[in-house]
Amino acid sequence: MTITPDTKNWTWVLERPCPECGFAAGAGSRDEVPALLRANAESWREYFAKNDPEQVRTRPDPEKWSPLEYACHVRDCNKIYSLRVGLMLEEDDPQYPNWDQDSTAVEDKYNEQDPDTVIAELIDTTEQIATRFASVSADQWKRTGHRGDGSDFTVESLARYFVHDPIHHLWDVTGKRHDS
Repeated sequence: MTITPDTKNWTWVLERPCPECGFAAGAGSRDEVPALLRANAESWREYFAKNDPEQVRTRPDPEKWSPLEYACHVRDCNKIYSLRVGLMLEEDDPQYPNWDQDSTAVEDKYNEQDPDTVIAELIDTTEQIATRFASVSADQWKRTGHRGDGSDFTVESLARYFVHDPIHHLWDVTGKRHDS
């Protein structure tokens, strides 16, 4: 079963609430990002604790990732965005290396990974990026960086953009909107 790659530019989430998951990335304070990330990771842990490994490997339909695949993606996004934030804080105006999330899912065989290991890594990588965002000083929030597709970010806009991703993917798995 092959997933159609997501080619949408999701930067619009900085301007308006997501109609699917309900999260308003541009509405909250940047200081809320670490707590939002940690709460989201805990929700992933709770979801996996309540469901058996076969259930988390099951795709609801051929065009949608399984909960395990989404959890792997969230874990890997944590790593990628931690790297991007690091580049923005350590270099002037960096260009991020491209990342093909769909190729990574196939190459790393997301749905064959051990669910307990994935959740432990998701929790660990979430704590790393949450700590990184929590340590950003007032003047560092304005530092800039650029994605390969031409999207420009400050550390603040990247934090707000990024936090939508794990929240949205938890909605993909549970169907529970952030605003409910």
